[in-house]
Amino acid sequence: MDSKEIAVGLDIGTTKIVAMIGRKNEYGKVEVVGMGKAKSLGVHRGVVSNITQTIESIKQAIDEAQNVSGMNISDVVVGIAGQHIRSLQHSDYITRQNPDDVIDENDISMLIDNVHKLVMLPGEEIIHVLPQEYKVDGQAEIREPKGMYGGRLEANFHIVVGQVSSIKNIGRCVKSAGLEVSAITLEPLASAEAVLSEEEKEAGVVLVDIGGGTTDVAIFKDGIIRHTAVIPFGGNVITEDIKEGCSIIEKQAELLKIKFGSAWPGENKDNEIVSIPGLRGREPKEISLKNLSKIIHARVVEILEQVHLEIKNYGHDEQKKKLIAGIVLTGGGAQLKHIKQLTEYVTGMDTRIGLPNEHMASGADEEFSSPLYATAIGLVMKGLEVNVKSGEATVQMSDIPTEEEQQAEIENTAEETEDSDTEVKSKKEKPKTKSVFESWAEKFRNFLDSDE
Repeated sequence: MDSKEIAVGLDIGTTKIVAMIGRKNEYGKVEVVGMGKAKSLGVHRGVVSNITQTIESIKQAIDEAQNVSGMNISDVVVGIAGQHIRSLQHSDYITRQNPDDVIDENDISMLIDNVHKLVMLPGEEIIHVLPQEYKVDGQAEIREPKGMYGGRLEANFHIVVGQVSSIKNIGRCVKSAGLEVSAITLEPLASAEAVLSEEEKEAGVVLVDIGGGTTDVAIFKDGIIRHTAVIPFGGNVITEDIKEGCSIIEKQAELLKIKFGSAWPGENKDNEIVSIPGLRGREPKEISLKNLSKIIHARVVEILEQVHLEIKNYGHDEQKKKLIAGIVLTGGGAQLKHIKQLTEYVTGMDTRIGLPNEHMASGADEEFSSPLYATAIGLVMKGLEVNVKSGEATVQMSDIPTEEEQQAEIENTAEETEDSDTEVKSKKEKPKTKSVFESWAEKFRNFLDSDE
């Protein structure tokens, strides 16, 4: 069996739960080898509201992905979103004991650990600590301090915070579905991984991921994430408005939105009408497409105004806004007709629809290059990145070693290292250079285990 490294992304959304299995081909592109999708029944605005239903939906998506790929899934990379996410800016520093030694990964880890000790509001937990720029002995605007000399290392950080209970509930659902969490990441960061190019992140870009329950915003500049926000509205609110405004059932409202919906009412003529079958023998209902577009337009404008407000919160002034090259729309809501034009009209910024096909292997199923799967593909990419750093695959094929083989391996290793204490010490010291995502995933696993 081919031993290419494989990763599984689990996108627990408000509308759908997607389990995607992917691997890198010889050109470094992502190849999707299996996907499972289930209707998300127990999630409301990105937060788990029914544990049992969410576990069932996760199992359904995982089973489908396993059947399609013929692989056994044990570990997943999970995305965190929801209305409980907030972000803040913070500065911190460390004084180095020996300024004559060069700054290395351990110093940066120590500084990041310092930030993790920050006291949050009751019931909150730090999810990500993202360095913005460093200062060494007062010298500012340093992007990469490793290899420099200095006694005082300080940095500005962008900190993403979430509610402990919401994070734990997601972890509990994944564990109860018989899976382990190999890494955990903020969903807009995963989507950004899938749809943004390095050039865009460098030039300055706003990623807007319009999901079912929430709209996630992430602002990048100089290749660094500068601002994140979660707006508690998404595609489901538009469906709800259509349902109320046209007095129809939710299923019909969703179909109307997908098939005939437009964010720009001027595009529809007054005489364009769609007929919907009546319930239980009632007369069919006639709905004007212009009215439908007006309902959609009103809600989309509200979402986009919130996005614009977040851009202003980041920029504080028009000068900083000009430093941003444009907006990239992704997520299921980005499929709405004329949403690109409306975004440009509301924000006055250049806009494109973000498709995850840039990082996909050629000849991939067209379905996967939809903005709908941007987060799932980004989570797979994050998983593959963690694999490369840790040197171990997230998903093993059927040739996983048995418990006896693993035990024998452990005993052999123990015998080999018994002779030399120094060798053991050097081996123990090495894992210090973990990525932010790995150390958080480990903390998250301990966090769940200690609770049990």
